[in-house]
Amino acid sequence: MKKLAILSSLFIGALAWAQGIKFEEGNFASILAKAKKENKLVFIDAYASWCGPCKLMVKNIFPLKTVGDYYNSHFINAKIDMEKGEGVDIAKKYNVKAFPTYLFIDGNGEAVHRTLGYVEEKDFIQFAKDAEDPNKRLTSLKLQFEKGEKDPEFLKNLAGLTMYNDAEFAGKVLDRYFAQKKELDQDDVQILLAGTQSTESPLYKIFQQKKNDIVKFFPEDRYEKFDKSVKLNTISKKAYNADTKTWNDNYFITETQKLMSKEDAEKALKRAKASRALKNKDIPTYEKLALEIYQDYSAASSGELNSLAWNFFENITNKSSLEKAVAWAQESVKKDQNFANTDTLANLYNKMGDKKNAKMWAEKSIELAKSSGEDSSDTEKLLKSL
Repeated sequence: MKKLAILSSLFIGALAWAQGIKFEEGNFASILAKAKKENKLVFIDAYASWCGPCKLMVKNIFPLKTVGDYYNSHFINAKIDMEKGEGVDIAKKYNVKAFPTYLFIDGNGEAVHRTLGYVEEKDFIQFAKDAEDPNKRLTSLKLQFEKGEKDPEFLKNLAGLTMYNDAEFAGKVLDRYFAQKKELDQDDVQILLAGTQSTESPLYKIFQQKKNDIVKFFPEDRYEKFDKSVKLNTISKKAYNADTKTWNDNYFITETQKLMSKEDAEKALKRAKASRALKNKDIPTYEKLALEIYQDYSAASSGELNSLAWNFFENITNKSSLEKAVAWAQESVKKDQNFANTDTLANLYNKMGDKKNAKMWAEKSIELAKSSGEDSSDTEKLLKSL
């Protein structure tokens, strides 16, 4: 009877998944060929292995029958890790910069619609319907914008669809949106801050002009901190040559000293170089700089330390460096214990061969995840392996 119960449970689980989205196997070229032959669009879940919202979509949305019924009958579906294999080139081609991104691509390989983030059932199906409607596709929405569309809701929607993959275009959209606004509400302020990424963006002028509106919702010190961050981001982009992967140190230090002391400017340059090295997968450089920057980590926040420790877990093999990462994770837990940093600590201990501590912190992470409604499936897998 016990065996029958187990088999029944497995069957029900398999049936539930079978009702959801069916993802194709094979390379991207074969998937495009199939879509062209069947006269369908390709739907791509462009994800990264570390992405929390990506995992929640796999757990909560993709297995739903309503979602599966629509996507399986209307699209050729594919899941592609944007940081592995051919996913790296696909991410570059379609300018995927945030996860999860959902791409709708025709048989010729042209992207006709896209969106991103964790999406609830009804909205996820609606996005798919929009992708099939030539009048609602992103390509069509951009054309409407070029023809002068000024409807505020239209502009907000279009900016949201393009902000993370085409910041320049989104800036133009929001420039038109804010030109109509005499006074900003809280939603407007959030949109403005999300879209202002450079001092050269037209939105930065609005950010400066609307300071009195913004500080109604955010303390002035946060306004100044954000302003400084935008200026630093702009300096970093100008100081780094993506083609040669080199930095203009003198330019960076000179410009940032207009905002801070020389000592702080030098620290900012190290941070910028470390961040870029990690993006470029130049792990030795990242490891060296991170160890220098966080030699004294007493002032770092819990979230910052957890992110740093996780990066070391994923990318570093040197034992002494991993021991440092354990210290960072422990400090993160000490400052603000939560399911994420306890999971990081468990994984680090496991990587170093300390099964006892790995088990203890994995159990703690699962406990915290359940109490806060977070997904603990990966930690549960880790615990079972110990």
